[in-house]
Amino acid sequence: MFLAPALALLAVFSFWPVAFGSFLAFTDYSLIRETHWVGLDNFRYIFDNEMFVTGLKNSLVFLLMVPFVQIGALGLAVLVNNQLTGIRYFRAAFYVPVVTTVSVVGIMWGFMFHEQGALNYVLMTMRLVGAPVGWLSNDSLALFAIMFVTLWRGLGWYMVMYLAALQAVPADMQEAAILDGANRWQRFWQITVPMLRPTIMVCSILSVLAALKAYQEVDVLTQGGPMNSTFTGLYYAYDQGLKHLKLPRALAASFVMSIFCIGIALLCLRYIKPKHR
Repeated sequence: MFLAPALALLAVFSFWPVAFGSFLAFTDYSLIRETHWVGLDNFRYIFDNEMFVTGLKNSLVFLLMVPFVQIGALGLAVLVNNQLTGIRYFRAAFYVPVVTTVSVVGIMWGFMFHEQGALNYVLMTMRLVGAPVGWLSNDSLALFAIMFVTLWRGLGWYMVMYLAALQAVPADMQEAAILDGANRWQRFWQITVPMLRPTIMVCSILSVLAALKAYQEVDVLTQGGPMNSTFTGLYYAYDQGLKHLKLPRALAASFVMSIFCIGIALLCLRYIKPKHR
């Protein structure tokens, strides 16, 4: 009985929208005409649509940044996991992008990536490039620029999770390993990493889901351009549903992306889950 109010809210605001949205993905729902069951027509349409196929491919490309996010976050956590003077300020600095709104991040990096922006100025000053690079106007570079912004923005979140896990590793285990003659590298791989395995699993799943759900940075920086090269699966759903008011197609795209998210999350659970001895 104590759970009844919470379950009721969960049913109304989570289960029912998901179930109703999944149903509408198989209809021709519209606000101005009667709704009819159309079966898989919406799914056939989106898979025949070049923008959705491109978006699906780009969403999978986004998964390439997951290992870099995890390695970078763990590395940062190890670096800031000490008692040096002022280390708290470094921890806070790494976390600032996480609490910064996407619109502010997009505007800032939009200026940075501009052909006359700070990034090109630095690269040209160092003579690494001979002419300004169109980071967001080049269809070969724009997606990777957005991936970098997404990585930069999320790194601090995973760093905090790894830092909390590192500080939970029992000190007596490290001390016993030191007495046994283990060096720092051996202690890290044989004690710290196994203790971090549950956290690695959680962070990997969260970063995979975040990569597949990427659309905010796309909307702020490129709106899917240039030449639709930065469309992602979820941005296609947003574009169809809110810009073109094609709700069934948007729901069909969201349904497909949900299946991908669930499938990849299950793979992560299978291969990264802690081993019980």
